[in-house]
Amino acid sequence: MPSAAAGVAWRARLRQLPALLGVALLIGAIYIVQREFRDLRLRDIGRALGAIPPHALVLSFGWTILSYFVLTFYDRLGTIYAGHKVRYGRVAFASFCAYALSHNVGFAAVSGAAVRYRLYAHWGLTPTQIAKTVAFCSLTFGLGGMVLGGAILFLEPRAVPFFGSALPVAAVYLAAALLWGIVAAYITLSSIVSRFQIFGHEIDLPGFRMAVLQVLLATVDVAVTATVFWELLPAAPRLTWLVFLGIYVSAYTAGVATSLPGGIGVFDTAILFGLKPYIDAPRIVGAIIVFRLYYYVIPLFLAGTLFSANEIVLRGEALWQRAARSAGVQAIGRWSEPDFAVASATGSVALCGVLLLCLGVLVPQADYSWLDPDVADLANQAGQFVPSLIGAGLVMMAIGLSQRVNLAWGLTLLLLVMGAAFAAVQTDRLWVAAVLMLTALLVVPFRSCFYRHARLLSGPLDPSGALSLFVLAICLLALAATRPYTGGLTNNAWWAVVVSRTVPNSLRVAVALAVLFGLIAIWRLLRPGRVGWLPWDAAARGRLAALGVIPPLHADGLVLGETERAGIPFRRCGRVLLGLGDPSGAETDRVSAIWRLRDLAQQEGLDPAFWRAGPGLLKVYGDIGLTALPLGPDGLPLPEAPDDTPATPHYLMCVAERDLGTLLPLLPQLASDQDVAISLAA
Repeated sequence: MPSAAAGVAWRARLRQLPALLGVALLIGAIYIVQREFRDLRLRDIGRALGAIPPHALVLSFGWTILSYFVLTFYDRLGTIYAGHKVRYGRVAFASFCAYALSHNVGFAAVSGAAVRYRLYAHWGLTPTQIAKTVAFCSLTFGLGGMVLGGAILFLEPRAVPFFGSALPVAAVYLAAALLWGIVAAYITLSSIVSRFQIFGHEIDLPGFRMAVLQVLLATVDVAVTATVFWELLPAAPRLTWLVFLGIYVSAYTAGVATSLPGGIGVFDTAILFGLKPYIDAPRIVGAIIVFRLYYYVIPLFLAGTLFSANEIVLRGEALWQRAARSAGVQAIGRWSEPDFAVASATGSVALCGVLLLCLGVLVPQADYSWLDPDVADLANQAGQFVPSLIGAGLVMMAIGLSQRVNLAWGLTLLLLVMGAAFAAVQTDRLWVAAVLMLTALLVVPFRSCFYRHARLLSGPLDPSGALSLFVLAICLLALAATRPYTGGLTNNAWWAVVVSRTVPNSLRVAVALAVLFGLIAIWRLLRPGRVGWLPWDAAARGRLAALGVIPPLHADGLVLGETERAGIPFRRCGRVLLGLGDPSGAETDRVSAIWRLRDLAQQEGLDPAFWRAGPGLLKVYGDIGLTALPLGPDGLPLPEAPDDTPATPHYLMCVAERDLGTLLPLLPQLASDQDVAISLAA
């Protein structure tokens, strides 16, 4: 099957494009800031912050409240579209928590969809209805951006940073017409048909009236959010609200495209570059800081507090329910709190990494005058070089944390402490040390959430691991050898050395290659280890029976959890690796068994799926990108209901748009085999 394997590999590489785009845009953003704003100083930004009038702060905060209020109607319409109307108070709570998280975290795998699933599942929505609600909300924002983007390109085509002045006016007008044409086609199509298929995906359309409401709501939302920022800017000649709207929409779109937390670095650079002809840089950065505080930081802390309080209430309800019955299904929220913690830790660590990478742009020279002269000389030579390397390492650790790797947790704490130590000896960077230590305190309590072994620790050291360690050591020695040549630079962060024109090209290439190969080696050591499995023989069946489960009649193998105290039998069904039921065994090892089956599927170029999954771990299956389809007594998926789908003890979890057609013909035989296995055991 070489062609099938090649197709799987091609699709896997295609899924990496958003991450690669994000890294490329971030590197470009750092380069532009270094080149265009190298004279920017922290003290100037402090004065700019103090110059923002109190009435502007109040108005901006008011627009922020209005913006989050408008966002609640995304979820309101989404639940109606999904066929399960939810009370406004509930959708407002879910919307605020979800958007406050997704605005800050940025990574799709840990986005606000997890929060919506947790809350809406408790309020009676089926997994399919929740998926429709999430998709509706995502599409709605895009429609608003297209409407305003088209208007800006028609009315103020030169307001768009980077491209507006570089393209012919005819090309800009053509792009505007294309954006409006997409919106018009969506509304027209919604009024004609209720469902259509594109790229193999079936999409239910909301109808003409709701499509129009979507477009209007999204347009108002984007305009209101831009006004939050607009109120913080000083009056400037030629800078109208419409011109700023073009800059804001372009910057926000670039930030979303990166999937970085809050579009950090890319959004800010696009704003700086777009406003540079109108306002001095310190005033722009001051407005960015307040905007991020209002729109990102404060809502995140409020949402975290509210969500945690809600979890406590739901946990109490679950305890009461378990006490009221002798047996029952696990509380569906068991893994929500850890998932929220993983999301928060991942986003915070990534932000700290970007902070250390970019610190030299604002404060290239640190004050070491209070240190012993010999120590001060060493610190000056280290300069930005070591902190910027720590920053790159923290970004890599954030990726490992999102994969729940335990080695990433330990190395993250080490890098945060090292970064804080470097910042603490600099009198003008004590706030950086405080931010890093607070992040370390956030990560420390959640050691149990990071349960997956890194490849380095998952078995004997193999040749690949030994080579990665060797490459990492060589790269570190090479970077250390550059110290005499980089210590005297004003900003000697590794990326500043790479883009500098004042150092020899050989040194620039050496630093770039050392950092690149060092990060690759770190990831090869950090990534989860290869997953082994047991062939389906008498020993595997006995091991599963020892976990208290009736072994299925037919299976291809058994996947065990990290501690080998839980397991899932599986079958290979075409392009699908199908887990037969929920993992059985120790509660603490069941989630890792799900992730390990998913990793095994990726190793073999297959899609993971699970048959007869119970409701207790639906959230975990959702985390690995699977859709839940409720199964009826006959073992087949239940039809969509206009309101609630009847409660069911079993689900089919799969990548529905690709694999449902493969799995549906197999379900009756799977159910028959299960009945036979139960009767034989009896």
